[in-house]
Amino acid sequence: MPRSSRPHEPAAPAVPRLRVGFLLAPRFTLTAFAGFVDALRLAADDGDRSRALRVAWDILDAADGPVESSCGARVAPSPQALAPEAYDLLVVVGGLLHGGQKVPQRLMQWLRTAAESGVRLVGLCTGSFILARAGLLDGHVACVSWFHREEFAAEFPQVRLITNQMYVVDRDRLTCAGGTSVVHLAAHIIEQAFDRASAVKALRIMIEEQPLPSRTLQPEQVVSVRSRDSVVRKAMLLIEQQLHGTASIDTLCESLGIGRRQLERRFQRDVGLSPAEYRTRLRAERARWLLQNTDLGITEIAFECGFQDAASFSRFVRGTLELSPSALRRAAHVAVEQDDEAYGGA
Repeated sequence: MPRSSRPHEPAAPAVPRLRVGFLLAPRFTLTAFAGFVDALRLAADDGDRSRALRVAWDILDAADGPVESSCGARVAPSPQALAPEAYDLLVVVGGLLHGGQKVPQRLMQWLRTAAESGVRLVGLCTGSFILARAGLLDGHVACVSWFHREEFAAEFPQVRLITNQMYVVDRDRLTCAGGTSVVHLAAHIIEQAFDRASAVKALRIMIEEQPLPSRTLQPEQVVSVRSRDSVVRKAMLLIEQQLHGTASIDTLCESLGIGRRQLERRFQRDVGLSPAEYRTRLRAERARWLLQNTDLGITEIAFECGFQDAASFSRFVRGTLELSPSALRRAAHVAVEQDDEAYGGA
């Protein structure tokens, strides 16, 4: 048969498999928004061509015009938003808690309508506060940065709260602590919507590691509210960063340019502990959390906490936490089962 002389018809535009709406609170955190949307952008197309083939997103008009971020940069809303039920995800990006977060009631109701339609809701950074104020975290577990724990718990005592994980996925509510945790939450969503290869590709282009699970630890609250000495705060941060290593307190003092006796005096005066005692407490709490909340082996946890072998780690745990590592893990599993039963029957 002769070949048709008609020109080829253009291919129909791809229909995105994932539609996302962003609600940016006044003074929102630009890093949280940019990290999340960039992960979606990289997963939406082959390579780094930035075509919205598999994912499409809109910026909702929360401020009747461009929304100003906490750093002053402004983001303009999309020309036209869809009906709330047309989205697969609605992502609320929070920001400064003081003097901001004044989301119009029409958009709070918009979120409630979306929730009633089964749309999954995501809270980035302090976006969890906005979801909670709309009553959309009642009966769910929420993740908040340890930095905002007290404020969240005081305002929403009815919401179950986690502040030592990067993010939490509780059915159709997804919340995270902010910072770099947003890209790992985005990777989780990408993997669920498409495949792991897409999630890994997005993170690799962003120079990030493999997607991290939700149970990954947030950084500890090393800068205690009791600490007012800037040198002590710097020492606390260095101790946390080097917790898995074997650096001595003398090495820590060298990096700070201060003598050991002077640092110990300032530590004792400021927080009532020596640097070594502070490191011991930090190691004990990290060991406790890893034993109770992860399935890592005892040897892996020992290395993570700065021990060279499981035997010395076990002696440390028994001496500081008064139980063996395996006993701590068993007790945590029993407590979780009892909590789940009580919560499920509530």
